[in-house]
Amino acid sequence: MSSLSRDQIEQLVKGQHWDPLAVLGHHPSKRNGSAVTVIRCFLPEAREAAVVIEPGTGSTVPMTRVHDAGLFEAVLPQPLSPSHYRLRLTDDAGYTSERYDPYAFAPLLTDFELHLFAEGTFFRAYDTLGSHLRTVDGVAGVHFVVWAPNAARVSVVGDFNQWDGRRHPMTSRGATGLWELFIPGLADGTLYKYEIRPRDHDAILLKADPYAVASELRPKTASIARDITRYTWNDQAWMATRRRRDPLTAPLSIYEVHLGSWMRVPEEGDRWLTYRELAAKLIPYAKDLGYTHLELLPVTEHPFDGSWGYQSTGYFSVTSRYGAPEDFMAFVDAAHQAGIGVLMDWAPAHFPDDPHGLSQFDGTHLYDHADPRLGYHPDWHSRIFNYGRVEVRNFLMNSALFWLDRYHIDGLRVDAVASMLYLDYGRKAGEWIPNQFGGHENLSAVLLLKDLNVLAHRDFPGAMMLAEESTSWAGVSRPTYTGGLGFTFKWNMGWMHDVLDYFSRNPVHRMYHHNQLTFGLLYAFNENFVLPLSHDEVVHGKRSLLDKMPGDEWQQFANLRALYGFMYGHPGKKMLFMGGEFGQRNEWNHDRSLDWHLLQYEPHRGIQYLVRDLNRLYREEPALYEVDHDWPGFQWIDFHDAAQSVVAFLRKAADPRDQIVCVCNFTPVPRYGYRVGVPQEGYYRELLNTDASLYGGGNLGNQGGLRTEEVSSHGFSRSLQLTIPPLSVLFLKPAAKS
Repeated sequence: MSSLSRDQIEQLVKGQHWDPLAVLGHHPSKRNGSAVTVIRCFLPEAREAAVVIEPGTGSTVPMTRVHDAGLFEAVLPQPLSPSHYRLRLTDDAGYTSERYDPYAFAPLLTDFELHLFAEGTFFRAYDTLGSHLRTVDGVAGVHFVVWAPNAARVSVVGDFNQWDGRRHPMTSRGATGLWELFIPGLADGTLYKYEIRPRDHDAILLKADPYAVASELRPKTASIARDITRYTWNDQAWMATRRRRDPLTAPLSIYEVHLGSWMRVPEEGDRWLTYRELAAKLIPYAKDLGYTHLELLPVTEHPFDGSWGYQSTGYFSVTSRYGAPEDFMAFVDAAHQAGIGVLMDWAPAHFPDDPHGLSQFDGTHLYDHADPRLGYHPDWHSRIFNYGRVEVRNFLMNSALFWLDRYHIDGLRVDAVASMLYLDYGRKAGEWIPNQFGGHENLSAVLLLKDLNVLAHRDFPGAMMLAEESTSWAGVSRPTYTGGLGFTFKWNMGWMHDVLDYFSRNPVHRMYHHNQLTFGLLYAFNENFVLPLSHDEVVHGKRSLLDKMPGDEWQQFANLRALYGFMYGHPGKKMLFMGGEFGQRNEWNHDRSLDWHLLQYEPHRGIQYLVRDLNRLYREEPALYEVDHDWPGFQWIDFHDAAQSVVAFLRKAADPRDQIVCVCNFTPVPRYGYRVGVPQEGYYRELLNTDASLYGGGNLGNQGGLRTEEVSSHGFSRSLQLTIPPLSVLFLKPAAKS
């Protein structure tokens, strides 16, 4: 007869006991006045069970079945440690096996870890929460920890227990809402989920691990226990250099990539490239084109390909579409060894309501708000994180820091920051709740972003935090100690929209929209800007960059070359989405490869040559990148010539004597004898001309350079009399004085 009460036994066999460690495993007791050890286990798959003392000696104690459902008990006269006994069970088929008892091991979470978690300052929680391969008392297994404060019971389920939630219930750690269990004998690669019984209804939830570092490929949804600490990195030189690098004064030219559609393998069912195949193909390609960084659309695990990764269910799990975590580490490592940084998009603004994900995680709105005016995203039909809850803040901050730490990511581009900052984003009057001061700012999200940026810059020197923020919120890329949000950079969405609208117009009408070229300089130095020509501008009927351009085919290519030339001359770091570098004609489609066959045609090769040379020029000339974010790095020469759609300006390095003249003609009419004032006398070399024949242009220009004339123009005492090709940008630099 068991010493457990009938109620306790019923709770165990029905999988409803909230603290199985209190009744299962080994427990000191007294029988007939003598000290004994009682061992209990729930083994519904067993016909018989026994305790094997000090495995290998053959000493066994049969266990008594105390309930038909599979509850067994044995009484031993001596105390035992967890590693000094095993359970031997025989199933109905007569098969006998042995295993360590998971309930023989004490909880592993320390009081300090519990304190940090409750406080919301457990910034390396990813080392503890989730699943981790551990060796405890000489016994190898997997330690599971999950947050589910409103659950009546949480169990670990998987193939190892036939997905039976009664067999491995977890132990509650009280008011923290954490549950944990060490299961000996589980190995790297174990599939698992959490079976959660909510307190207020009988439904059983089957959830993936929010902190899982690996997941099954969709449509499967199980988490995978994986040790990601064994990879040997070879990027020490890159990381050391990055720590000393100031991204604000360094060249930053970003190639934005969706890994699943950059290139595919048509002869093998049009499959994706793996991370290691991408390392062998994408990285040399980007290096050859002169890019400093790759930016990856989200590689966090996501169930729906069409979300491009922005509807994530695995905030710590690299998508299994292209390989294992170690494969992605090898990709980042290879990029660093090639001298290329890796940025990744990170989406903390919302999460999908897939049943295996964060939505209703423990039967309640744990990660979001119950009130749809706060918790539902009308634009994306997804859930909005509750940024004011310390455990949710800690989850998101851990996710961001995890990628910078474990995967050596060089920066995060934070998606949809505007939707985080404003409570009324995408909502009509009456559909949102003001903050405590009556405003529309989401103060909890503001605090999260500030704290995260401080930690990221403090703990990972040289890493970048980039904001996709589309409003006039002040100080997005200013330090938090001055009242800013603390991002390194902000995407210049205003510049992008104005310039693309300008270039999409027939050149005959551009004179009436000249301000779209020049207006951006009124605010160009309010933030540390990146000029983005991103994936969002080449989908959903917006057409590709090339197809946006007006005119016949020659003019379309010339316009595109001029757009790129203007972007590389303009203050701000540079970003171009894949396919733009060779003039992709079709809109981007995430389900197919880029149109690489276009490179057999000269105009497309010409665009690619131009992008390569623009990146080379950009990296070689400090005037184009050193002072990107303040007026000393830029000076207008002339922005008044709307009638001819010509602008001219100077770019200056930290040493203001190091200058480059940029002259742009945005009509298909060549300008002969066009006078441009310049500050220095002497010979000006034509560093780059977007109309060069190599790029597919008409090869009109200034024969490699020309000398200044003592003719005043544009407020300067000397000037250049230029030939400006149609739809072109010229870069000129005064020759060094001997």
